Amino acid sequence: MASELPAGQDVRALAARHGLDLEPGSVRFEEAGLDYRVAFAAASGTGEPWVLRIPRRPDVAAKVAEERRILDFVRPRLPVAVPDWRIAGPDLVAYPLLPGRPGLTLDPAGQPVWHYDTASPEYARSLAEVVASLHRLDPAAAAAAGVPAETPDEVRRRWAADLERVLGQFDVAAELAARWRAWLDDDGLWPRSTVLTHGEIYPAHLLLDDSGRVLSVLDWTTAGVGDPVLDLVHQYLIAPPGSFAVTVRAYEELTGRHEPRLADRCEALLAAGPLGYALFALASGAPEHRAAAAAQLRP
Repeated sequence: MASELPAGQDVRALAARHGLDLEPGSVRFEEAGLDYRVAFAAASGTGEPWVLRIPRRPDVAAKVAEERRILDFVRPRLPVAVPDWRIAGPDLVAYPLLPGRPGLTLDPAGQPVWHYDTASPEYARSLAEVVASLHRLDPAAAAAAGVPAETPDEVRRRWAADLERVLGQFDVAAELAARWRAWLDDDGLWPRSTVLTHGEIYPAHLLLDDSGRVLSVLDWTTAGVGDPVLDLVHQYLIAPPGSFAVTVRAYEELTGRHEPRLADRCEALLAAGPLGYALFALASGAPEHRAAAAAQLRP
């Protein structure tokens, strides 16, 4: 796993075992990811840039095959690039670098660095086009291809089960538990239909051109047939209200879909952030994540 691979030479040896030869000295790391350690390197001879993802934990490695099925389904069906996994093993995932540059990165202190204008109408419309192209895909065909799928009732029941699991494992503030139970009880805060979603569409997972248009979409680990609002919530959080409205109008024009109480549903998903992080902490088994989750659950 990543903690056992501190040096570029080790990553070169790992890649070589999978048939990928990398130029000496070309490996550089990006440590921000919670699930994967990411490295960038050049292929020997051609200099072609590659991305290497090294699972940090066994639970991440176990999902590699599932994410590959998702990528194989969406790649020929979307107007943007997605990773083409040439290597997909439990110890290494690797693919040629995609076009564009990240919309968001972190500086050495962990602070966000934006590489586009969050108020850009060009970005707002381009994001809507990407989300619409994904949501127009046939959910039944995605499920038949092995993409995880839930009905609207299953989405709601899963969140209810997740809440009970977290309540059984953590000391949760009464006001948080009450807010989440009220969310579960409100019929208007849940989808009437489900679509194929990415699940975490936000600028760190998007590669953009100089005008702010989306060229590539990364990190499909959380993709599945689920609540369409998942792919709009980060724009609601990040963009000024006018830019969010541009995205919503373009999305509705392209899909013919209208999501009722959209702002309320975005707020509810954002408020469920500590619940989602607690689930991640349980899956990871890492004491530091459990401690951080416990702190979020007792604000």
